[in-house]
Amino acid sequence: MRLNFVASCFSVAILVIGAPVLASAQTPASPAATGSGLLSQPGANFAVKDSELPQNFSIIVYGDMRFTDPTDTKDADPDARRALVAQIAEEHPDVLILTGDVPYRGTFAADYDEYRLETAAWRTENLRVYPALGNHEFGGKGPDDPLKGWWAAFPELKDRRWYSVALGSRVYLLCLDSDSDLTTGSGQRAWLEDQIAHLPKKVEFVFLAMHHPPVADIQTRLHVDHNPRPNEIALRDYLSQVAPRSHARFIVAAGHIHNYERTEVDGLTYLVSGGGGAHPYEVDRTPPDKYQATDFPNFHYILFHLDGRQLNATMFRLGYPMGAKPEWQARDSFVITAK
Repeated sequence: MRLNFVASCFSVAILVIGAPVLASAQTPASPAATGSGLLSQPGANFAVKDSELPQNFSIIVYGDMRFTDPTDTKDADPDARRALVAQIAEEHPDVLILTGDVPYRGTFAADYDEYRLETAAWRTENLRVYPALGNHEFGGKGPDDPLKGWWAAFPELKDRRWYSVALGSRVYLLCLDSDSDLTTGSGQRAWLEDQIAHLPKKVEFVFLAMHHPPVADIQTRLHVDHNPRPNEIALRDYLSQVAPRSHARFIVAAGHIHNYERTEVDGLTYLVSGGGGAHPYEVDRTPPDKYQATDFPNFHYILFHLDGRQLNATMFRLGYPMGAKPEWQARDSFVITAK
């Protein structure tokens, strides 16, 4: 089945628009069995067949859109947000991964309504959309149940705060919930460890999508509360142990910091992609960051092309201030080669 999250807000693919296409889904264990969320059965929760994808397909990653009333220009830039949505629809990726903070206030159903309205083009293009929960999905002081709104937008994800998708036989996606425990012994961590331990042999690239970053430029001046937290650092340390021994390459894509960063740690590529339209954050870049440009703001998306045994990636930045026609600048590029 295909999840078009746009229309339904989450239609697995995860449906960002109508409902992307998820492919086959498994029945999760009961919440009581894990204590914190759902521990799914071994294997991918959803799958897209090789026959449903081009041999060399494309993936777009971005996050921190903060869909909300477009008259709110303090918490988000509605013009940049809409320009990104339109450009992504034009790119027509085979897979669209959202790194969280889709709505500005998850306790206000109206913000999900705005998401559906502004992403109508994604539904038209029938994009496969796979979102990860962010902190703003639980934010605001509104009257509405935040998870109810999330699952109404992405019904294929009902009762799954984290999940996996086999994107053909070569690419595997793990969408995590960094608002839940990722440390050793937690339900989510047990699920993740099982997923990685049983990774199919044909998988060449593993994407982990989440909101809070495990690796980022450590800030001492601005937004220090967005530095990596113990919860995500524990995940980073675990990945540093298992990923080098895996037959696949790992890419970790997060958001939360409203900018762009790229770092390599123990053979893993860590990305911060939080330039989806939320109020931009300045970043003091540190030496490990592979991206040292001084551009600001960095409203952007990252486009991956699977080309044989390589992932070719480009970060496209929205020229700012915006003109009558948005300008898209290729500001960073990198290649990840299968083992």
